[in-house]
Amino acid sequence: MARKRRELPLIEGLEITTLAAEGKAMGRHDDMVVFVPMTVPGDVVDVQIHNKRRRFMEGSVVRYIVRSPLRVEPFCEHFGVCGGCKWQNLPYEEQLRFKREQVFDQLTRIGKLDLPPVAPTLGSAETTFYRNKLEFTFAPRRWMTYEEVAAGGDIDAGAALGFHIPGRFDKVMDVHRCWLQPDPSNDIRLETKRFCEEHGYSFYDIRQHSGLMRNLVIRTASTGEVMVIVVFAEEDRPRIAALLDHLRDRFPAITSLMYMVNAKLNDSTGDIDAVLWSGRDHIFEEMEGLRFKIGPKSFYQTNSRQAYELYKVARNFADLHGDETVYDLYTGTGTIANFVARHCARVVGIEYVPEAIEDAKHNSALNGIGNTAFFAGDMKDVLNDAFIARHGRPDVVILDPPRAGVHEDVIATILRAAPRRIVYVSCNPATQARDLALLAGDYRVTAVQPVDMFPHTHHVENVVRLERLEH
Repeated sequence: MARKRRELPLIEGLEITTLAAEGKAMGRHDDMVVFVPMTVPGDVVDVQIHNKRRRFMEGSVVRYIVRSPLRVEPFCEHFGVCGGCKWQNLPYEEQLRFKREQVFDQLTRIGKLDLPPVAPTLGSAETTFYRNKLEFTFAPRRWMTYEEVAAGGDIDAGAALGFHIPGRFDKVMDVHRCWLQPDPSNDIRLETKRFCEEHGYSFYDIRQHSGLMRNLVIRTASTGEVMVIVVFAEEDRPRIAALLDHLRDRFPAITSLMYMVNAKLNDSTGDIDAVLWSGRDHIFEEMEGLRFKIGPKSFYQTNSRQAYELYKVARNFADLHGDETVYDLYTGTGTIANFVARHCARVVGIEYVPEAIEDAKHNSALNGIGNTAFFAGDMKDVLNDAFIARHGRPDVVILDPPRAGVHEDVIATILRAAPRRIVYVSCNPATQARDLALLAGDYRVTAVQPVDMFPHTHHVENVVRLERLEH
């Protein structure tokens, strides 16, 4: 006999008191935390609970009783449906304040660290159109909102070119105007969809694994250069040529026009070569007179202008005087390594992705930088005592790891190398806190600077400076 589904409560008059992790907001009911998305502190709402656990509940708003005076009007028509920019309804100053609180909470609660005063979050000069890269997905039927379904009638559920609905790998929201990436991103996406629909191109159905059009990647550099990569599911040469020729002629501003053919069952393209159709196979970013080559698979900080501010913080925390050996771990395409190279004697960069290391070497050569050396491989395997003996003990270590943080073996090697100073750049203060706790016996935190790379989201970058203790 099937278990009877438990009815979940409707909570009336819940006051939202604070923001919470992962872009949520929360209140308390009967000594339980209640997470409610799309709300801000000061809202009073009726909430339908969808998920009840022992220590918390999650629900959605069914009625606003009081709207918080903190609220601002979201600027995007897709707010509340699209998974991005969840804090559009919150003033930017409040976003920055909470990100600072989030950093302090995670470093002290998880890392149990004694901290100097945490600096106010460094805000982004651009809070819209700040991203330099977006990836859009094709789908044969667009996602329909709950309001549309409830309204009934004749609903046009046509094709989509946009973003996945959060938590739904097979549902795509059709984007009319996205506020994340500057021109000509919106025009290129809309024209690509228009051309494909007009000429009968099929859109990829991820459940049926059928259809031609799969993904569209657009990169827009601070230099004004534009890269477009169209991902097809089949090698349909006539249709590929027709679309790419049209985009080339329609948008002469495209610096690099490329395509890929992905016939796999998943969307990953890291193992697929990009084919150049017109222009160059790369674009350039610029920062403080340095030029960085960006290929179809290159990593570069997504907010170009704010990346410069982030790297300036890291360089200032490194406090270089010209005679230091610097290790830049998780160097990516060598952006930080090349950015600090003119201020020290030597930089050694290590990165897992071989293609990124080739970009790093190219970027050094492009900028006439001769005091860098780059090595590819798994960090915990490359960075060991023998490597340090060959390349010199670091005076300063700069860490910029992925969200998972630093492997314990790498931290152990750093502790044995005993650099005078460590600068830890993190996109995840929670794993940063865990790693800092492992370093705390030999190092003390002397500066903390949160940096907002992603306005209107809960994400925050954080830079910490550690100084070696004298035992």
